[in-house]
Amino acid sequence: MRAIAAGTLLLLGAASAGAQNAPAAPPAPSLSLARPESPNAAPVVITLADALQRAKQNEPAFLAAAADAATAREDRVQARAGLFPMFSYSYQDIGNQASPALKTGRFVSYDGPRMYRSWLIAHEDLNTGTVMGSSLRKAQASEAAAIAKLEIAQRGLVVTVTRAYYAFISSERKYASAQAAALQAQRFFDIAQQQERLGQVARSDVVKAEIASRQQRQAFDEAALAMDNSRIALAVLVFPAFNENFSVVDDMQSGPALPPFADVRSMAEKSNPDIRAASELLRAAGEDVRITRAGLLPSLTLEGIYGIEANQFALHGPPDADPELGPLPNLGYAFTVNVTVPLWDFGAQRSKVRQSEIRQKQAGVTLSLTQRQLMSNLYSMYNEALTARAAVDDLRRASELAAESLRLTTLRYQAGESTALEMVDAQNTAVQAHNAADDAEARYRVAIAELQTLTGNF
Repeated sequence: MRAIAAGTLLLLGAASAGAQNAPAAPPAPSLSLARPESPNAAPVVITLADALQRAKQNEPAFLAAAADAATAREDRVQARAGLFPMFSYSYQDIGNQASPALKTGRFVSYDGPRMYRSWLIAHEDLNTGTVMGSSLRKAQASEAAAIAKLEIAQRGLVVTVTRAYYAFISSERKYASAQAAALQAQRFFDIAQQQERLGQVARSDVVKAEIASRQQRQAFDEAALAMDNSRIALAVLVFPAFNENFSVVDDMQSGPALPPFADVRSMAEKSNPDIRAASELLRAAGEDVRITRAGLLPSLTLEGIYGIEANQFALHGPPDADPELGPLPNLGYAFTVNVTVPLWDFGAQRSKVRQSEIRQKQAGVTLSLTQRQLMSNLYSMYNEALTARAAVDDLRRASELAAESLRLTTLRYQAGESTALEMVDAQNTAVQAHNAADDAEARYRVAIAELQTLTGNF
């Protein structure tokens, strides 16, 4: 808030120069804007870091990227589990109509009217993709790509919040400048009227002063509207429920220094999430090609069973088909080996292979484009930040000079050495210069945030 106070004091100082009385209280907007009801509690003070943390909990696009990353992590867990045998337990109590003549069940697959199955089953599907771990590697690459996309979404959210945060601070500063300018214009109107009564200025000066006062009053109303709109835009980002009862910390003048381009380029090459995401998607596409090609090769299924399949649910018991044999062991094992050899599917699997190869080629094109786009954006964003940094110093100095010019012009007008047109021009120049300086500082902070989407924090 130091910049707001400084600009206001400069303009108020210009307004009160040469006056015997203390300056009047700053005016309030002439319009009563519609605002939501605010609670009686003290407003929440939010820093940029607080705004970013709150936005992460509310912004749908970021939360969607976080959900995609969490889903990809579970896909990787499932793919890893698929490399190992699956164990299960099965219990069956099978009733079958008896066949009195044979003392067995009427269904030939059952050897008695009652049969019990209690099995521990181990099942494993083996194919080229499973043995080579292609499914797991694809899932790992997809997870890495999802994590990179989450980082992209996070960096994009930083830009969005930074832009809204400093737009609000800039609107607050412009509101203070417009308030001071409205007060200055009103005092100029009062001075012109006083000097007209003394016969020192013409009526045209009073007319010009009144026009300037009304214009500055309208600009003040517009500044109040812009400040309310920017407050609402920031509130939507940082609060889960609509809330305007907050204030922000003005740290616009404490932006990070811009590193040399060589350092920025090195950071972009090492930690750019767009390149990482495109690379991992290419890797996943390559593993997908291997998986589809494995569908052209034979596959092996192994299944082992240990348990009982008997007429009594017991470790020993006589078989119903031949009870004179007495109790026999029921506990045992069985295993099945099944080999499947694909012969002809009318080209469906080969079509899947071609599809996966097309996707792999497209992923390679995307990676190449991403690499070229990175360098283009890096130069563009770095030069934008460099220009914005230079503009901050120039326009802040111009703002100070415009405020001093307004003060001197006010003194000259009171002494009858300047015209009303010069006064109006000095007032407008002071407001425009101050607003331009505030815009330059906001532009620099946003430019840094955009550059950091390529490099990470520095």
